[in-house]
Amino acid sequence: MTQTRETSAPATGGEVADKEASGEAQGYGPGDPGYRKILFGAMCAGLASFNALYATQALLPSLSTDFGVTPTTTALTVSATTGALALTVVPASIISERVGRRLVLQVSVIVATVLSLLLAFMPSIGALIALRALQGVAVAGVPAVAMAYLSEEIRSEYLPKIMGFYIAGTTLGGLCGRLIPGFALEILDWRGATIVSAIFALSTALFTAAILPKQRYFTPKKITFARETAAFTSHIRNPTLIKLFILPFLIMGAFVSLYNYLGFRLISQFGLPESLAAFVFILYLSGTWSSARAGTYMHKFGRGTVMAGSVSLALVGLLLLMAPWLWTTILGAFLFTASFFAAHSTASSWVGLVATHDRAEASSTYVLSYYLGSSIIGWISGYFFAGGWIVLLSWLCALFGMALILSVLIWRSRRNH
Repeated sequence: MTQTRETSAPATGGEVADKEASGEAQGYGPGDPGYRKILFGAMCAGLASFNALYATQALLPSLSTDFGVTPTTTALTVSATTGALALTVVPASIISERVGRRLVLQVSVIVATVLSLLLAFMPSIGALIALRALQGVAVAGVPAVAMAYLSEEIRSEYLPKIMGFYIAGTTLGGLCGRLIPGFALEILDWRGATIVSAIFALSTALFTAAILPKQRYFTPKKITFARETAAFTSHIRNPTLIKLFILPFLIMGAFVSLYNYLGFRLISQFGLPESLAAFVFILYLSGTWSSARAGTYMHKFGRGTVMAGSVSLALVGLLLLMAPWLWTTILGAFLFTASFFAAHSTASSWVGLVATHDRAEASSTYVLSYYLGSSIIGWISGYFFAGGWIVLLSWLCALFGMALILSVLIWRSRRNH
């Protein structure tokens, strides 16, 4: 169905100071020198931060064996990070209203990746979980302000493409954060594998900090409790934004849950060694492609069509994962991963258009919900996994079923906008 294209109104507060009224272009475009820097900087910011965010996910079976704990306990090394990120993302976005998005992005990627180097020296699972929580605090600055930074600095007609590149960077970061240590497990223990991955992440973070151009459309605003409360309250009262905030809680929670326990499935059911099971994360490349292409599809078919279609295809992928064969497991994970990232890219770019003011607060609320889903659902899903693979997948299908209903409701509510 053709969907009338939405454009974002001039932002207020710490955002764009009415670029249209000033007679300037509405942000960076392909003809501007800073456009490519933002494109590659956004991709590398996602790459470095998500490498750090999921630094232990491919190592969960090794951690379970080395520390003698259950899969549900080792999954806390992922949930603690995403949970701390969720709790910190709103404060990080508020701080960015005062000091600027670029500075928050630069500090966040560097500190988060430096902490990755320390993971290998943790003496117990408790210490590792604690450090991972601290790492979540450090990582928070990237997802907290990336959408606002891009919404302010990029012309609205190019925003879906740049947002797609940022999401693509997060998929590559998630892939590298899982695949590099997975490869390293062939010759190293989990501690050595962590160091190898951390060195790569830190190098990417330093490149990100160096390449991001200064902001042209940011104006600091005075931060007060009343002002921020009013900003968040106004977003919560928007029916479309509420649905867009609930959606990532469901789909991200299901996505992280699948990859938390898929490695255990591949090892126990199909007899794959840990290093080979880690190859499953190469399926993230499907998400890299789909998120980068999502912007094109949104222009062609409309955001509602792309989002509802992506969630539907993810459900098909989950159903394929129920079959007891390795090839259907890989095919189902491939389809699920590509569809998830297309849905996430679509929903995240939609937030910046529906929220016509205080976009940093809107973006951070989306991210808060996204990582609360990762932390809470990712942890709870361990109990479903204890009941069996089919029980876990049935639970994930229920989550995506609710997400599909939300997608259709959002689509219908925005058809005439």
